[in-house]
Amino acid sequence: MKVADIRAKTADQLKQELMDLRKEQLNLRIQKTTGQLENSSRVRTVRRNIAKIKTVAAEMKSGKVVAAKAPKKAAKAAAPAKKKKESKE
Repeated sequence: MKVADIRAKTADQLKQELMDLRKEQLNLRIQKTTGQLENSSRVRTVRRNIAKIKTVAAEMKSGKVVAAKAPKKAAKAAAPAKKKKESKE
């Protein structure tokens, strides 16, 4: 889940998504305990998605405006080229 997708959602949608992820996290914990967990990396992904949603929700609540980052390709093109040092011969 990308942060840009999360920022596009409303507060109610974020709340619902957070509840869904917490339910999934509970189910993954139960599967881990019973030895039925097949994809252990999903636990990490769900935990991080929960953190992303909580962060964006807190930003929305405080009214903090977050500027979007420029794409990497555009940032590299905008940067001036470095001059090569001439070697002394």
